[in-house]
Amino acid sequence: EVQLAESGGGSGEAGGSLRLSCVASELNLNSHCMGWFRQFPGKEREGIADIDGRGRITYNAFVKGRFTISKDNGQRTLFLQINSLKSEDTAVYYCAARRSPYCAGGINPRLYEHWGPGTQVTVAS
Repeated sequence: EVQLAESGGGSGEAGGSLRLSCVASELNLNSHCMGWFRQFPGKEREGIADIDGRGRITYNAFVKGRFTISKDNGQRTLFLQINSLKSEDTAVYYCAARRSPYCAGGINPRLYEHWGPGTQVTVAS
């Protein structure tokens, strides 16, 4: 059974860094598109970045170099490095998986079948 579990969230300080992880059980990262999303209170879930089965990466325009997505296929783990934290980064962060090895169609949450429960990131003003 496919399960995704995020970790690494919590409180961060402005200007600091956080590294989020997502362990995907019973899932071959070589054959799935993986994505990171975040959701602000009262807003729709938005895509941050995705990485396809071959390791090709797409970032949302707002990233501006502060976010880095990566993965370790052997460990079945997806990562999101967040640098230069801002208070505006405060949100619930989710990892997700699509059965397709290709990340076609944009970083759209409607395209993903599997989701982790999310991890809260809070950055002080």
